[in-house]
Amino acid sequence: MRDHPHDEDVPLPEIWTGRATNRVQWLLALGGAAFLALGVELAVDSAWTSGIAPLVMAVVGCIAAGLLVIFGTLAFVHVAVKVDQDCLEVRCGHIGLPRRRIPLTQVAGAEFVPRVTPCQWGGWGYRWRPEKGTAVVVRRGEGVVLRLWDGHTFTITVDNAEAAVRIIRDRLHSTIPGAAH
Repeated sequence: MRDHPHDEDVPLPEIWTGRATNRVQWLLALGGAAFLALGVELAVDSAWTSGIAPLVMAVVGCIAAGLLVIFGTLAFVHVAVKVDQDCLEVRCGHIGLPRRRIPLTQVAGAEFVPRVTPCQWGGWGYRWRPEKGTAVVVRRGEGVVLRLWDGHTFTITVDNAEAAVRIIRDRLHSTIPGAAH
């Protein structure tokens, strides 16, 4: 975990961005590439003697497993979070999918959590647990928990989560009619 400034007098930015990265996911993607290469190797240079059907099943299985692992892991190598005046947006991976946009009008509150782990959520990725809510977990560490007006929660692991919570709370208070700025 990193140290972050806790100065409350620092002006808040119009748009806050944060991100979290998990470099271990690259190792899993390499494993997927190995499956893919095995499938290609079997298709190109196979001395398979039991017939064509088992060979096709092995090739298709290896290629499908490789692609699923590669794309499944690369989707959660990192998460990017953006908080502007109107909403919080979460984008995963290099192509930004899955993506979730939560209008701040749907947010009842925000909390800083010093330690979120994949074990709490059943692994890395976009997770849902009935007793906990929804989460985007790309690594172990600090995170933001949003309490939504519909009773659900949304958790995101992101660096400098304290700043995100401070900005979200400020935006929530400024949208309350009659609130002092």
